[in-house]
Parts: sequence; C-alpha cells; structure tokens
Amino acid sequence: MVNRFILNETSYHGAGAIKELATEIKNRNFKKAFVCSDPDLIKFGVTKKATDVLDENGIVYEVYSEIKPNPTIDNVKHGVAAFKHSGADVIVAIGGGSSMDTAKAIGIIATNPEFADVRSLEGVSPTKNKCTPIIAIPTTAGTAAEVTINYVITDEEKKRKFVCVDPKDIPIVAIVDSDMMSSMPAGLTAATGMDALTHAIEGYITKGAWELSDMFHIKAIEIISRSLRSAVKNEKAGREGMALGQYVAGMGFSNVGLGVDHSMAHTLSAYYDTPHGKACAILLPTVMAYNAEYTGEKYRDIAIAMGVKGVENMTQAEYRKAAVDAVRQLSEDVGIPTTLKGIVKEEDIPELAKSAYADACRPGNPRETSVEDIEKLYKSLL
Repeated sequence: MVNRFILNETSYHGAGAIKELATEIKNRNFKKAFVCSDPDLIKFGVTKKATDVLDENGIVYEVYSEIKPNPTIDNVKHGVAAFKHSGADVIVAIGGGSSMDTAKAIGIIATNPEFADVRSLEGVSPTKNKCTPIIAIPTTAGTAAEVTINYVITDEEKKRKFVCVDPKDIPIVAIVDSDMMSSMPAGLTAATGMDALTHAIEGYITKGAWELSDMFHIKAIEIISRSLRSAVKNEKAGREGMALGQYVAGMGFSNVGLGVDHSMAHTLSAYYDTPHGKACAILLPTVMAYNAEYTGEKYRDIAIAMGVKGVENMTQAEYRKAAVDAVRQLSEDVGIPTTLKGIVKEEDIPELAKSAYADACRPGNPRETSVEDIEKLYKSLL
C-alpha cells in the first residue's frame, strides 16, 4: 500500500512571524498581493497587522473582504472576478477557514477556468494546474486550512456544504503567528479550538490513518488538551500552544481524512449557519462514544494524551469511557453547549441525515454508518 503525504512548502511559527510576509513576497518576486480577509477582521484591526507589514515594505496590494463566515458559491464567483480585475499575482489569505477556503477556491479557478462552475470542484478535484500562489495567515486556532489540501463551500440553493479536496490548492507559505490570534473572543477561541481537537481525534481513528499521521494527531491532542483552557482565558502560553496544536492536527488529517462528526457538522452549518467549530464540538463526545468499539486501543492513547491518570490500569471499556469523558469535560470547561437544542429542528433530521451521509468526510469514519444511524445521533442530542 502506498500512502501520500503533502505539507506546506514553507511555514513560520511563533509570535512576530507576521514580519516574514514581506520576506516571502520579496524573495519570490511577487508584484501585487490580493488580500483576502473578512469584514470583521478588517473592522477590528486584525488584517491591518499584516497590511502594515506590506505598507512598511512598499508592497502593492488590494483588499477583498466580501467573505461570509460560511463562504458561498457566490462569494467565490465574486472573488474570482475581483482577483482577475486586480492584476495581482499572489493571494494573501488572512483569517479563519472562511477566508482561506475562499482564497483556495479563487486561486484554483483563476488557474483552472474550466472549473468556473464552483460545484464542479466538489470531491477530489481533477484540476490540472496549481492554484495562484497563496500565503495563508490564520487568525483562529482551529481549521488549519493553511496546511491542508481541503476547502469547504456552502451551496445556499441546495442547503448543503461540499468539500473540495485538491493537492493543488495548498498554500505555498503558512505564517502561524499567535499574535494574529490574540483578539479572538473567548467563544470563538473555544469553538475553533474544539474543531482542532475534532480534527486530531477523527484523524487519529479514521480508516486512512497510519503511523506517520498518528504521530501528528496524538501530539496535537496532547498540545490542544493542555492549551485550550488557557487560550480561552487569552493567556499567552495557551494562545501559542493552540496556534501550534491546530497546525499539527492539520498536517495529519489533511492527508488521511476525517469522519462522521465533520459530515454532521457541515450539514448543521449549511442548514442553520451554525459555526463549524461549535457544531463539531457539540457532536464530538457523542460520535466518539458511537465509534468506540471500532477503534482498537486508540482511545487509550487519546485518554493519555488528554491527561487522564491511571489509564495503564484501566480495562478497554474503562479507557474508552475515560477518553470520551475527558473530551466532554474539556468542551464543557470552555463553554461549549452540550446539546443541539435551539439549533436543530426535529422535523429537519431526516434531510440532515441524508445530507451528512452524502458528505465527503463520512466514508472515513471507522464505523460504517447509515442514514438511520446518523438520524439517531442527531436525535440523541436534542
């Protein structure tokens, strides 16, 4: 069996790394940057931390901010038109998954115009050309889109999200600077952090997991479990830990896939505009319990990485429960709701389940699932 692994060409880590933005643009002889960032980041001065570096170094740029929290097909189409009009030769994506996913779709279509119908990019995209070069600067510690080959777009007309998988969309440079994340409110820090933990846990138990990906995922679980509570309090050490932990998780899951938690979360975002990280976090303990019997001894490793004591003396049933309980406790400690009440309408569940079953992440789940199984999982959280 052959396993493929794809990572960034270059990444920078640590407070103050944003200064390397100018270094990379100059060294690569780019002439103009197309800065993709969402309106709130511009409003609150986060984007300015990066554009100040461009200004200080005389680098020409244009800002594009028509990005929604769950980017849509129309977002992408408008972005492609704006990029072409700008005359830029590099995209600088500043933000969370929304900005980076939009940038990836823009960059892919710009160099593969035959995929202008955004829906045609769903699944494993058969594009021929590398996307426009992207320098990705995350402002949340969760999605790891700066190091993945995936992006997610919302189809508002069909009320669904679709996942695009394309090695040609990976940013050439990732600048992971915890200072860019310091203004995240506690609720967003918690939700994105639990998204990162979901990436690590689902990536660790997915059908495609192997030793190299396991190395990243178990380390990510360890870093996130010790850092997230501190990050929610906006402590420096916690912020730095989450900046690294979410990236390490991305190094793994991008290459091996996820599971039914993400399938169900994508559907909740498409139907109700539920923040992705919040949806993943609410689902995670329940989905872990559902998958437990199909994970071998991996929940023992998860429990240890989560900081559970005495795991070596536990039975298999005990350490599986301990892993689920540790995740549930972390989620509750950072303020994540424990149910889907107020989010999901019971009459929608049959359609939600069908959509989640069709999602590209679902086949990687360690336990075979059915539409009926997914219905039961949704209902159990009401």
